[in-house]
Amino acid sequence: MPKAVFVGLATIDIVYAVDEFPGANQKVAAHRQDLYAGGPATNAAIAFSHLGGEATLVTAAGRSLLAGVIHNQTSQYGVRLIDLNPESDQPPALSSICVNPTGERSVVSANAAQIAALPAQVQEAVFSGVSILLVDGHHMQACQAWFAAARAMGFQTVLDGGSWKDGAGSLLETIDTAICSADFKPPACRTADDTIAYLEARGVNGIAITNGPEQIQFVSGNASRFIPVPQVHAVDTMGAGDILHGAFCYYTAIGCAFEQALERASRIASESCCLHGTRQSMHRTL
Repeated sequence: MPKAVFVGLATIDIVYAVDEFPGANQKVAAHRQDLYAGGPATNAAIAFSHLGGEATLVTAAGRSLLAGVIHNQTSQYGVRLIDLNPESDQPPALSSICVNPTGERSVVSANAAQIAALPAQVQEAVFSGVSILLVDGHHMQACQAWFAAARAMGFQTVLDGGSWKDGAGSLLETIDTAICSADFKPPACRTADDTIAYLEARGVNGIAITNGPEQIQFVSGNASRFIPVPQVHAVDTMGAGDILHGAFCYYTAIGCAFEQALERASRIASESCCLHGTRQSMHRTL
């Protein structure tokens, strides 16, 4: 069984299905509401575990009542949780998400900057049998510490580049693979080509730029191509990028080459958009 470690953000996602997004001073009624443990690293870890891997999530959850959702859902999906701040009564970051009938989202979220986390102590025993580690850039001190330990032990490191964050530059000095959204813009970068050039100059070996339903641009070794994204009838795109990252880690861990892992992960992520939320489509991905 492949093993991976995921370091980063855990949130509570409150998701509403609506006909239209509310405007200023407007209230709309939701057709449904769902509650999930979310966040890039969390969703990726759950996807990895669901596909058949053994995932460990390193995040700040705490012991508040709301944190129980994170503890319960990670346990439900077989993800081991290492809590960066287990004695904290502070609630986790909350995200309020509205999804319209075309799958577009409107999100208000408090990210990791709102959450206190103790200085990360790397538990190297967790690395036994692990072949890949992913960080999402949230709880940056923990990302840096676990990244450094992973590199010292010689296994693959992956950056989930959702957006540029303070401290990301230090991660890029020791990273193998960066899978970034089109919103990930390092300093002075305006286009995907700029971002790829920036990452290549820092020694990143495998680079992919995702852009929702548009094709994925990637560079790996001497290969530089575009991967078509399967077109589906999307009803909810929430967490699709996170699921892609988790699936990429899984397929990489079982021996797929970079391009093949991206292609298979892209299919998984697209299928996740066919049903509401980040969990309902999982039975269709095996």
